[in-house]
Amino acid sequence: MKSWVVGNWKLNPASVNAVQALVDDLVDGVDAQSNTLQNSHIMVAPSLLHLSQVEDILRTKSAVIKLACQDVSALSAETGAYTGDVSAQQLQDLGVQWAIIGHSERRQYFNEDNETLLNKMKHCAAQGLGVILCIGESEADFEAGNTTQVLAEQLTVIADFLQQSEAADADYIANKLIIAYEPVWAIGTGKVPSVAEVTEVHKFIRERLQSFEAALAKTPVLYGGSVKPENAQDFAASEQINGVLVGGAALQADSFLDIAKAFSK
Repeated sequence: MKSWVVGNWKLNPASVNAVQALVDDLVDGVDAQSNTLQNSHIMVAPSLLHLSQVEDILRTKSAVIKLACQDVSALSAETGAYTGDVSAQQLQDLGVQWAIIGHSERRQYFNEDNETLLNKMKHCAAQGLGVILCIGESEADFEAGNTTQVLAEQLTVIADFLQQSEAADADYIANKLIIAYEPVWAIGTGKVPSVAEVTEVHKFIRERLQSFEAALAKTPVLYGGSVKPENAQDFAASEQINGVLVGGAALQADSFLDIAKAFSK
């Protein structure tokens, strides 16, 4: 399968001019290295404010780079009196193809739980948006040897979705689901687990998914957490790691594309 290289820009860049420059550099870089990058899906997730701007640039200049949102409403799939929220329908209408849900920063700062994520997943399925579900353990859980227990609990949202959905939605999620394993203690800290450690965790995730639904055995499982050009090739060498969710390194086109090249070999 093709690998996935997803750039999560978080609350960056600071201006529309900086966004324009970053996207222009990405588009130019992808065009110039199209043969090298043909084995990777490339995706960016700008801040909500910049989604429309980035979509407009990509629609006119790049058919290759995919667009994701960093979040989606858990309260409505369409419209409603939910100040500050954005729905899956609105995102789909704009041209967004994927939504990130469950990022550790959303779990930490906005107290998002499995019930919230289940609603988000249902709304995305109803509107045809792909879902990138982020999971990961804290440093305390890692040191206590509780990684698989934490991940198993976080993954129950998928089992719940399958149990509560009709067959069409189950078929949908089998083709429009990506898991991103991001150990919380590795995000933006410079601390990086070994490839062997990540590989074992990804094996566990894949086995867990397959226990829910056989078709989920093919679900891409990405790694995220202090991914840089310097370590991307090591992660790309593992067959269990189907790509990466990139934070800080995604804010520089050259760094991001170097990571994409590592996963295109």
